[in-house]
Amino acid sequence: MTLKTVAEIRDPVHGYIKITGVERAVIDSPFVQRLRRIHQLAGAYMVYPGAVHTRFDHVLGAMHVAGLMAESIANNIHLDKTKIQDIRLAALLHDVGHGPFSHLFEEVLAEKTNLTHEDISQKIVLKSNVRDILENYGISSRKISDLCVGKLNKPPYMNEIVAGGLSADIMDYLLRDSYFTGVEYGKVDIHRIIDSIEIVKNHLALNQAALYAFEAILIARYEMFKAVYFHRTVRASELMLVHSMSLANNALKLTDFSRIENYLRLTDEIVFDRLMNLNANTPELRIARRLAQDHNSRRLVKCVFEKVMQRKDRTVERIFDQSRFRQELARDIARKAAVNEADVYVDVPTTPSVPYTYTREAPSSLILVQEDATGKTHKTVPINELQLVGSITGFMDILRVYTQEENRKKVAGAVHELFGSNGFMARISV
Repeated sequence: MTLKTVAEIRDPVHGYIKITGVERAVIDSPFVQRLRRIHQLAGAYMVYPGAVHTRFDHVLGAMHVAGLMAESIANNIHLDKTKIQDIRLAALLHDVGHGPFSHLFEEVLAEKTNLTHEDISQKIVLKSNVRDILENYGISSRKISDLCVGKLNKPPYMNEIVAGGLSADIMDYLLRDSYFTGVEYGKVDIHRIIDSIEIVKNHLALNQAALYAFEAILIARYEMFKAVYFHRTVRASELMLVHSMSLANNALKLTDFSRIENYLRLTDEIVFDRLMNLNANTPELRIARRLAQDHNSRRLVKCVFEKVMQRKDRTVERIFDQSRFRQELARDIARKAAVNEADVYVDVPTTPSVPYTYTREAPSSLILVQEDATGKTHKTVPINELQLVGSITGFMDILRVYTQEENRKKVAGAVHELFGSNGFMARISV
């Protein structure tokens, strides 16, 4: 089932990554090359200096891991070279729609549009030269567009390899983010999982003997969430970038997708330079420019309050997810502290503390295959019943309040005073 290799790329995480002709053509396209200029972890390099790896590195790694997963299951089911190639290409393109500063731009998209980076990935695959490359090789751009975001109608296991709770995406970014930040939590044995994957009723399943490796991934993702992805100083850096982009969105036309080619100019360096040099002719643009300039000098906002809650039930929308709630809270704090409302930032996670699927849902169960002298059987096990990870499944809500150094004491006092009132506590207990 091995695909024909035309080149190799040396990767610090996986070693040599072999690529095919169509993969090389897609990699050389301007939309994929643009990912070289998008940091994988946005502002994390402000805390972890080594975290300067890019989305380009990650998509190559995800493609490699997806190929290993496809080849592993090909030993047990009929999976021809065409499907293996489709899976690898989908993994290569799964993040092609990420904007400047990766997931930070997702926050701007959520505020200003009804789009996600997955929507933009699909647009790029269908409406750019990526489509032409795929079609020239006889590959359906519509199929790859759906598969790269986990929306292919069938078979389900192909979606799950690319965008499921046990995906190539997760297995690469945990290893890669751990390697470049120097944080040890993400070092998991992905090859034990890859070699133990099976297909049950067209879904990914895992041999019971490798359950410990899957548990390690969930625990690693949880610990990386706390240590890196939602580290309070990392988020201080990121908050400043998000607010700067949001305030300057109209002036810089960051969410203008009338022409998909406009997206090629949205890289970290270009957008940051434009933010730093804004023609600040309105109060909003003056704030946006100041935030970018302060970020450039590492004059970061300071966290003055933090409240952590672990929730099992995600069926009811969190009040923290409502931008109006966060705006009202910032306004109340600013009034109480007698500071400018624009200098108070209320922050909550936009990503869950456990891996999730393209639908933003956490994986709820795992199919386990058991093997004994009589043959193989399988069962579906709820994730929260796994002994080692049951206590961390769900979503970690972290409410933080930030402000500039000069306002730190006043805002901290106002927040603690407000949190001491029953009315305020009732509002955040919804």
